[in-house]
Order: sequence, then structure tokens, then C-alpha cells
Amino acid sequence: MHHNKFTSTRLTMKIYPSAALLLAVLVTPSRAFLTPTGKAVSGTSTRLFSTTIEQDPKVALLELLGRTDKIASDKVLADPITKEALVVEVPGTLLGGVPSPRRKYSLKSSTDAYSGSSDTFLDLLVTKDDNTSDESNGTSQPLLDQVVKSLTPWIPPPIRSLLSRTSSSYVPMRDLFTSPAVSFAYERGWRQGFAAAGFPGPDVEYEMAREYFAPATADKDVVVVDMSCATGLFTRRFAGADEYDRVVACDYSESMLTEARRRIESDDKLKNLKTTQLDLVRCDVGEIPMQNATVNAFHAGAAMHCWPDLQAAVKEIYRVLKPGGRYFASTFLSTYFGTLQASEGGATGPSSQAFQYFESVDQLRKLLEGGGFEHDKIHIEVLGTACVVIRCEK
Repeated sequence: MHHNKFTSTRLTMKIYPSAALLLAVLVTPSRAFLTPTGKAVSGTSTRLFSTTIEQDPKVALLELLGRTDKIASDKVLADPITKEALVVEVPGTLLGGVPSPRRKYSLKSSTDAYSGSSDTFLDLLVTKDDNTSDESNGTSQPLLDQVVKSLTPWIPPPIRSLLSRTSSSYVPMRDLFTSPAVSFAYERGWRQGFAAAGFPGPDVEYEMAREYFAPATADKDVVVVDMSCATGLFTRRFAGADEYDRVVACDYSESMLTEARRRIESDDKLKNLKTTQLDLVRCDVGEIPMQNATVNAFHAGAAMHCWPDLQAAVKEIYRVLKPGGRYFASTFLSTYFGTLQASEGGATGPSSQAFQYFESVDQLRKLLEGGGFEHDKIHIEVLGTACVVIRCEK
């Protein structure tokens, strides 16, 4: 035991050990702190979010009293703006209570705080302050935005651009997939329709990605990201393989993540994973909330055509990949959207277009090179009439 002026009196420790511990704790800082390397000071370790949790004396006392608060510096997740590692706090139960399997999380950087729960997702798109402000106003977003987004699937493309001028946050390209109706329909016919463009189907697409990722996922502490995961179609396959240390499924849409969680919890194969930790994260692909060079493999299935800021997204993907990390993606050539594109009357930009329209493989290659990928490490093929499969290595 380390001795200091609060614990050196043997008589006190002998007669009143709990009181001595309490006294020591009360004058000890209550939070773990990070070193310049991003690691917490030494203490008792517990696994959380595939990372190391270091306890200080106050946490030890709380556990003695029956509370199981945990504090950790996450090895992957970061503030979406500063890219600073997030400190994760998991509240426990006080005075002998039984901890709930449904946990709420607090994730903090030096500038902002975020939240989440084990039965929904970690929201790294909206800060706690923003959520509190919205709740005090009785709504999570302006009423007009709520109505517009819920009706998005049935709004003709030419009208979407007009609505974007009256709704401050409405972006047609992005907000189509925030509709609960689309989330409900995604695996009930929507995704199956991609076969017309040449998509080989989820099982084959997953095996293609898994095979490509193999050289990049042979090490320890393997992290796989499924960006724009939608309802978890591929997330469930990556996690179900139980061969990666961590699978992080990300999407901008709350309704998609809610549907993904529902499907995950109803999948018996995912209830007793031995190796893989599965996290759902709400975020923007243009500001990925992950630290530099922390991801082994990055997947984006049928997604790039939905990203408003493509250049920012590709640069972010390149940033978070480890050296030798791999990116596997599928998307559409513009020919698949011919009728839809024509109905928009030549309007361009995320506020007018339903999707990004990729006219050629060369356009996609230039995009990827602009994000940092080297020319000879980019491989693009076209399946069928309009399905594009992208493989890149950092």
C-alpha cells in the first residue's frame, strides 16, 4: 500500500478501514485522467469498448459500496471535430443494487459531451447540450423538418429542392434515409431491388468484402467499420462471424440505427459473441468520430451515392484507416438513376439531387485519389449494368 498523510496512521486503518478509505477518497480527484499518449493512469483494469479502464480510489470506493461506475479512454472513438479520444463513463448502481443490462453511456472530450445507451446507439452527431436544448423546447427538431423528413419517400424529386429552401436542415440526398418508412422497407424489398443494377446479393457481397479484408484483419485488436450500415444488413454478418475484436456500425439516420438494433437483438447468433464487441454509432461520414489510423477494415455497402460531401468522406476514411488498412465499397453508376436524374431537371447539389450520380469509373477513381488513396492501390470493377465495387488499400 502506498502511504500518505491520509492513510499512514496504522491505528486508523486497523480500527476504521472504511472510514480511512472514505477520507482518502474524498480528497482524491474523482476522475481518471489521460496521459499525453491517450492512456489513463495505472489502476485496476476492466474491459469496456475494447479498451482499458483505469480506476482511481473514488471509483474503488463506489465499487465497495455497490456502485460500478466505469471510466475509460476509448481506443477508437473520438470527438468528431477535434478527433480527441473520447472518455467513456458508464454509470453503475449504488448501495447494493443490481446493475441493469441496459446501460447509458456518457462520452466526453475536452470540448463536448455525447451520450448513448446499450439498447439504442451512441450518438456522436448531437452533443448533450444540443439534446438538452431540444428537449427543453419540447422537440428534437423543428416541426417542419419532422414533417418533411417523414414524407420524403413520397415527395417528387423536383419538389424536394423547393422544400430544402424552406427547411433549414433538410437535405434530400441525406434525409431520404432518416424516414422510418424507408428504414422499415429497407430489408423488406428495397435492398432486394438492387439486383437489377447487378448487385450480387448481401451474402455474396459480404464474402467479397471479408475476403478482401483478410490481409488487413490478421492482427490483434482488429476493428471493422460498417459505414452507412442502414438496418445492419452487413453489420450482422461481420459481427456474426465473431472473428473481429470490434465491429462499429455507423449511420446518420436514427431510424435506421433503431431498426438495426431491433434486428440485432432478435438475432440469436449475436447474443453470445465470444470475440466481437458490437457498437452502433450515429455520426456523419464527413466527420467520422474516430481517431487517426485506428481502423483495419472499412465497409460501405451501397452507400457512397448517398453522401452529400464525398470528398470530405473519402478523406476521413483514409484518415481513420491504419497503414495497410482496406476500404471496400459498392455503389451505383448514374445509368441506374437515369429516370430519376432526368426528373430533377438538371439540378445539382445535395439540396437538389436525390443521389450522387457517378458517370464513370474514372470519376470515382479521381475522387478516391483526391482522398489520399494511391492510384495503383485502387481497384474498381463494374458488375452487371450499374453496380460498382471499389477496393482500396492505404
